Amino acid sequence: MEKKKQNIILIGFMGSGKTSVGRRLSERLHYQFADTDQWLEEKAGYSIPHIFSEKGEEYFRDLETDVLLDMQSSLHWSVISTGGGLPVRKRNRELLREMGHVIYLKASKDTLVKRLSGDTTRPLLQGDDPIGRVEKLLHAREPIYEEAAHEIIVTDHRSIDEIAEIIGTMVFREE
Repeated sequence: MEKKKQNIILIGFMGSGKTSVGRRLSERLHYQFADTDQWLEEKAGYSIPHIFSEKGEEYFRDLETDVLLDMQSSLHWSVISTGGGLPVRKRNRELLREMGHVIYLKASKDTLVKRLSGDTTRPLLQGDDPIGRVEKLLHAREPIYEEAAHEIIVTDHRSIDEIAEIIGTMVFREE
């Protein structure tokens, strides 16, 4: 991997496995693990649902960009799991690609719905039609994820270990 791409950044829709795969991959590679949502909550002093309800999505997206700028200057040899909507902003996609090797963990709508069913912690899935919301958001975000990614890995029917193995092999192939 190029020097500037020493970080591995996982993007994808909520429920695609970014955090679980990221933790496992960081253990495998002996890299640090960082989660943008966790950094954001620590920086803001509030939970993501609280930020959404009190300040709105635009404020939240501004915080995401601030967190990326913080990470860019302080993280090296890390696996970074991002929030599902973080790549929506063009500036964030640019920052991600500058920070490291971006991998899109792609899952089908059916897989995502299955993984997210009953999850009440995700503000963008609240309301009467969470399946419709997944469809709509996924349709809008898929091209964005594909644009931001250096690599795409389909996660359907794969375990966390299998996905981490694929990424680990990919990283060492490129070094």
